[in-house]
Amino acid sequence: MRLTSKGRYAVMAMADLALHGGGERAVPLQEVARRQEISLSYLEQLFAKMRRAGLVSGVRGPGGGYRLARSADSVTVAEIIAAVNEPIKATRCDDASTKSCIGKTGRCIAHGLWQEMGDRIHLFLASVSLADVLERRFDGGARVAAE
Repeated sequence: MRLTSKGRYAVMAMADLALHGGGERAVPLQEVARRQEISLSYLEQLFAKMRRAGLVSGVRGPGGGYRLARSADSVTVAEIIAAVNEPIKATRCDDASTKSCIGKTGRCIAHGLWQEMGDRIHLFLASVSLADVLERRFDGGARVAAE
């Protein structure tokens, strides 16, 4: 399983928004793009999706930008990744059919293993909020308190 740049960048940008705006101040995407070294046009596409998903709200005019629609402790990493249409799964099957997973004898032999792994990854990401990302750093698979 691989998380693409779309999901990674969305999480990084939302963490930046939470850190620098805290839900109170609208943060211009130009600032997020500069700090996180992400293309502004790419961020605009990601934030349009996250706005439609209700994760952020836009503020127009001078001092405009984006702010969190909910508190950082109520937004999960799984929600962010889902908002930008990044599937969290480890199987080769697509949602429409299982043709890519079916061989001559049916489903691939390890389908259940990959399905369970994807489910556990989703559960983990659903248990991590933006506040968790800001308060802790994750090191080698173990949560370590931020210094």
